Amino acid sequence: MEFVAATAGAAPAAGRPLEGIRVLAVEQMQALPYATQLLARLGADVVKVEPLTGELGRASLPAMADPDGRPVGATFLRNNLSKRSMCIDLKQPEGRQLVLDMAPRFDIFAENFKSGAMDRLGLGFDDVVAVHPRCVYASVSGFGNSMPTPYADWPAFAPIVEAMSGIYETKRQGDLPPAVSPVGALGDIGAALFATIGLLAALRDRDRTGRPSYVDVAMLDSVMAMTDIVTNYWSMGVDNGDSGTVINHGFRAADGWFVMQVARQHMFERLADVVGHPEWLSDPRFDSPYGWVEHLEDVVRPAIEGWAAGRSRLEACEALSQAGLAAGPCMRPDELVSDPHVAARHMLVGIERTDGIDQPVLVPGNPARIDRRPEGGDRRIPWLGEHTDEILATELGLTDTEISALRSSCVVG
Repeated sequence: MEFVAATAGAAPAAGRPLEGIRVLAVEQMQALPYATQLLARLGADVVKVEPLTGELGRASLPAMADPDGRPVGATFLRNNLSKRSMCIDLKQPEGRQLVLDMAPRFDIFAENFKSGAMDRLGLGFDDVVAVHPRCVYASVSGFGNSMPTPYADWPAFAPIVEAMSGIYETKRQGDLPPAVSPVGALGDIGAALFATIGLLAALRDRDRTGRPSYVDVAMLDSVMAMTDIVTNYWSMGVDNGDSGTVINHGFRAADGWFVMQVARQHMFERLADVVGHPEWLSDPRFDSPYGWVEHLEDVVRPAIEGWAAGRSRLEACEALSQAGLAAGPCMRPDELVSDPHVAARHMLVGIERTDGIDQPVLVPGNPARIDRRPEGGDRRIPWLGEHTDEILATELGLTDTEISALRSSCVVG
């Protein structure tokens, strides 16, 4: 197993594209934290503002213990590399003022609370722009902040907006319940990626015009963009998410399953040749792609699985790939962590555990590679409030006595 280790020291930002960009993030869980982690990996300085008890992601399970024995949940571990953490009680006027005092020193102010929550705290777009006229402000929420929606007061996590996008019902089989969270946090990561795109565009606009920007990302909108077949197919007369013209299925090999997609006539001809059934090419049942799918279970699948029965998943996919057909094995976790592609592209980062367990916690690496620019060097996740004193001193010039007074009043932690 090969992975890049996260370090306790500062991640080298020199030469990275976002070096010099600073982000102040009032964030929790995943939809925004993944976006700010991506910005940090590209060189930005990200300061994370948490409540005194820590953001919700720290309480997720499974978890590991930090050096003080406090739990650090898996959600937090996956989304907070290369950041600094400070704890502020935003419900106290003094805490709100600390954030407003710091905001002008950052390019981006970002939050991902329920619609209207930051306005009620006095930290909405207008509040921050009043003290920082060139601010790029980003909100990530379930249903957006910038226009009316009947769902404005609804709390939302990834599976909620995934269900509302229509993809669960589209893919549900018979009278079975929907398969919830089939690919992890699609709703969170999707929103994070669109937030990142919006932030980068807003920074460009800010530099060009000097004007502030408000990037408003709704998780439901993001998932609808990623599950585009739901409404697109429905508008074209297909209401089950399957056009009936594409072999896009899983097949059994000697040691498990692999997935293959065949979508064009020339691909079907290659498939017939590979699995040893050239007679398919003159069979009227296969004159159109509809016939491939109509006869998938009674003709095509038995032939493919008969051919693959003497091959491993990898061997079957290699043979299909050599014929120009797209196929990939359904990999198990233990296979993925030792995969040569994953190792070569540094797609796993190991976080050393602090609770006596040897196995490092593995989290995904940075998929946004920029060739001939520095990579690697992720800084480990921050312990709760680890950088509070440092940030208050360097950003606001507060003395030790002033910081101690704030801590005694439970304004910071």
